[in-house]
Order: sequence, then C-alpha cells, then structure tokens
Amino acid sequence: MAPPLCGSEAEAAVMEQEAAPGAEERTGRLRRSGHPGRSGPDINHTHRDVSGGWLRPTVFGAMDGLVSNLGLVAGVAGSSASSQTIAVSGLAGLVAGAFSMAAGEYTSVASQRELVQAELEVERGELRRHPEEEVRELAAVYESRGVERRLAMEVARQLHRDPEQALETHAREELGVDPSGLPSPMVAAVSSFLSFSAGAILPVLPYLVGATSLWYAVVLALAGLFACGAVVARVTARQWWFSGLRQLALGAAAAAVTYGLGVAFGTAVG
Repeated sequence: MAPPLCGSEAEAAVMEQEAAPGAEERTGRLRRSGHPGRSGPDINHTHRDVSGGWLRPTVFGAMDGLVSNLGLVAGVAGSSASSQTIAVSGLAGLVAGAFSMAAGEYTSVASQRELVQAELEVERGELRRHPEEEVRELAAVYESRGVERRLAMEVARQLHRDPEQALETHAREELGVDPSGLPSPMVAAVSSFLSFSAGAILPVLPYLVGATSLWYAVVLALAGLFACGAVVARVTARQWWFSGLRQLALGAAAAAVTYGLGVAFGTAVG
C-alpha cells in the first residue's frame, strides 16, 4: 500500500488531479454536492418518504371503513329501517369489515414475508457454495449501472467480506427487498383493524347517541373523508383541498348509490 501523501506532495497531487481532463467537471459536481474540503455552498435538501410509511396504510384503512360503512348505513336507512336497526347494521359492518381487513392484511404480509425469507435462504446457500460467482454477479450489477469493471469487482469483494452484509446487498440488488426492514404481519393486522374501525365508526356515531336522521351520519362521514383526503396529500403531493374534495365526492357518490338502492329494495320488499 502506498504511503499517505502529506504537505506539498498532497497539494501537488491535488493540483495534478484537477489539471487532468474532465477534472473541472468532476470538481464542479463535488462542490455542488458540498463535498468536504471543497469550497462552495452546501446543498441540504430532504425527500419525503415516497413509500408513505405508516401514514398510507393507516389513512387508506380509515377511508375504506368510512366509505364502506357510510354506504351500508345509507342503504339500510334508505329502506326506511329504524334507527336501532341502522345502528346495529353499522356496528355489524364495522366489526365484520375490521376483522376482514385484519385477516387479509395478516395473510398478505405473512405470505410476502415467508416468500422473501425463503428466497433469502436460497441466496444464503448460493453465497456459501459459490462465493466467487456471487461476487462476479454483484459486480456485474454495478457495472451495468456505469461503474468501471475493476472498481465494481473491488466493491463487490469488499462487501463479501461480511457474509451478512453480502446477503443484505444481494437481497436489495436482486430481490429489491431490505431483509432488516420486513414488515410484521401482526402489526399490519392490528393497524388495519384499528384504522378501519376508526373510519367505520363515524357514520354510526350519530345513531348511537340518539340521532334519527341520516344527514348527521352523512355530514360526519364526509367530514372525515375530507380530513383523510387532506392528510393523504402529504403522500401524493397534491393540494390538500383537492385531495380532500376528491375523497368527499367519492364518499358522497357511494352513499347516494347505496341509499337509492336501499329505497328501491325497501319499496319492492315492502
């Protein structure tokens, strides 16, 4: 290994690098990126979590509960049912929908987790049996992204010094997953249950406190949908009022359709 440069030798080496072809462009990129040791403004910017994190499934679970139970309550109310019947129907829809959401989310996340873990075991075996082939495979991935072959091989070999680091890197590059960030099926199920229930209870609340008019349930549910839509704007980058009005319109349409069907069926049966 070459001894480290110091003093005038280091300065001469830097000057030689900056005089090389393309060095000015590289230096400009380094300065723009706030590279240490370079003059120029530091660029500090952040990105939002484009995956939505916990916000997306929570808000969409609440909206699912709002729309589905508002439709159920409106349909039952349209059939001229009593307030007690509407309340019981709404609570039944809440419980059934929440358990359905939780069971579906648990099964989905658990199946995905099991699939990823099985593929990780396959990759772990390949790393153990054919380490050199896996090094070349990882280097080829970096090379396909514009990294020089020699540097790609060097990086791949360094990553393969730690078996767990190598497995994590291959999982990200080949499977597109982060082994350390796999979601928990139980957490997903509980989150879906609670978020759906929080949304589904709103159309039922007025009837639980003695209201007899559907309008109270509609207004409360639509207000909840508007709020959910406004929160979703944090993920979609749309204007909060646009996202809120869109969800309000969808909920109103669902309530109108199911109310009309309830009136029609109630008349036909009655």
